Amino acid sequence: MDIDHLFKAPKLSSGNMKRKMPDNPAPEFLKRMKRQPPSPTPATSEKRAARVVTVEDVAEEAEEEDSSFAPGGDADYFKEDDEEGRTGHTGRARGINTDQRSKYPDDPTKFIDSEADLDIAIKGLLSLAQHPSLAYSELVKSGTLTLLIGLLTHENMDIVIDVVELIHELTDEDVDANEREEQTDETEGAVRILVEFLVENSIFDLLTDNLKRVNESEESDRQGVFHILGIFENFLGFNPELSKSPALKSNLMPWLLNRVQAKVHDENRGYAAELLSILLQNDMENRLEFGKNDGVEIILKALSQFRRRDPVDPDETEFIENLFDALCSALSEAPIKRLFLDAEGPDLMVLMMKEKMQSRSRSIKTLDYAMSGPHGFAVCMSFIEAMGLKTLFSALMGKAQKKKTASAPPSEDTSHVLGIISSLLTSLPSDTSERIRLLAKFVENNYEKVDKLLDIRDFSCARLKVTDKEIQADRKQRVENGEEIAEEEEDTWYLHRLDGGLFTLQTVDYILGWVTMEDDGIRTHVMQMLSRKNQGLKDIVHTLQIYYDNMEEPESLDKDLSTHKDILGELIKSLSS
Repeated sequence: MDIDHLFKAPKLSSGNMKRKMPDNPAPEFLKRMKRQPPSPTPATSEKRAARVVTVEDVAEEAEEEDSSFAPGGDADYFKEDDEEGRTGHTGRARGINTDQRSKYPDDPTKFIDSEADLDIAIKGLLSLAQHPSLAYSELVKSGTLTLLIGLLTHENMDIVIDVVELIHELTDEDVDANEREEQTDETEGAVRILVEFLVENSIFDLLTDNLKRVNESEESDRQGVFHILGIFENFLGFNPELSKSPALKSNLMPWLLNRVQAKVHDENRGYAAELLSILLQNDMENRLEFGKNDGVEIILKALSQFRRRDPVDPDETEFIENLFDALCSALSEAPIKRLFLDAEGPDLMVLMMKEKMQSRSRSIKTLDYAMSGPHGFAVCMSFIEAMGLKTLFSALMGKAQKKKTASAPPSEDTSHVLGIISSLLTSLPSDTSERIRLLAKFVENNYEKVDKLLDIRDFSCARLKVTDKEIQADRKQRVENGEEIAEEEEDTWYLHRLDGGLFTLQTVDYILGWVTMEDDGIRTHVMQMLSRKNQGLKDIVHTLQIYYDNMEEPESLDKDLSTHKDILGELIKSLSS
């Protein structure tokens, strides 16, 4: 007899539609379900003890028809087990199931009913997610959560899936949807208690172990994987620091990388890519582990299938965006840049730029990340060898808008193209053929690329003027109100200026500074064009000085490598002389 088949969950729609939950218990009813001290009961022929009621009982859909239960108003009564802590329907169902499985391990017909009861009991707890501030602490105190954690090692995978679905629901970000506004803080505290307890009891290890048990050819198992990944996402959303957990790095990372390689795209493949990008966002150890597990090569291989075709639907579009985001995050580490180079990543990105499919923009962004910083030199050289300059400057010129307004900032592609050019000018050695080829691009066609940069500069200056007026008005208002301007406020205003045009202006002026210093023809052309607006090289120097003054030194860097701040300082000196 295939008992697993009897407990397969019903097919669910994709994660786009939230599952319907059982009817919500009223808050007043839940309050009555708080743990109460035992009360005396009438004497019977059998010794009975008052049953301690917990929140587990709230979800029971029908009264147990058992001779060991006595009638009562809001309370149930049960015959006390020898094993301590067996309270509530879930605990009793688990106890009976464990007992029958141990007695009849080779005869499923003996424990099939108890397994069905356990399945119903777990599903009955789903409604507790609607009132976390009342229910969650009791789940911990009553031992029910400990029991559920233990069920993650149950022999029947469908029972395990019941538990992961429940935990997924209990930790959902919308778990407080039915709570009153004034209960928000209580809800957050309740979720924190739940999450911390689960983490302390090795929930991550248990979940990753179960990922190895599932068979995704079964619909219920596919849903189980979806819920497991959802739990990871919920926990990381609640506390991003949990991404540093060793279990995620050593156990989950390899599984995610294997899952994104699947030839057939489905919801779980997309979810795996999303979770991978989350893990790599803010943790260096995860990025390095990603590299050790051949993550760079795996992602590049997965992305290569989109070189000459676009995603077929929004889900697949989101999938490749998450893969690109994961790769960009990882490329902030020097070892990943080397792996990217070894896997011929620059060549693939240049090919994607040329094809002009949806992946084009993402490939430009990836190259920007890969070529940036003092460790980007080798990638810059590889980019030149891959004949990337022509495609790069085509992207710069092709994205120009015929008529710009202050409300239409440069596209994201343009920002990353400028970042790539900036990295090339920083990294390529003087008088090398690669640098000469780069400078020649600014001279050809009567300095059209220089004119393009000046157009972007004018636009960024116009945006920055609007931003500065807003900041000036804010500053004036604070002074009139007698408020003291703190350093934190100055930092906030500077960030506002960066978003409001200063960042693009700094990048453009950095590029213009280099090309005017290295080519007399470009210098003459730039000075002539700037003079038409009563500007000059001094304005470029002024922008770069602000850039320099607000630039922080990297925390650690090889002594043989010059910092970007050092290079910028020398550029300012040369332009000022």
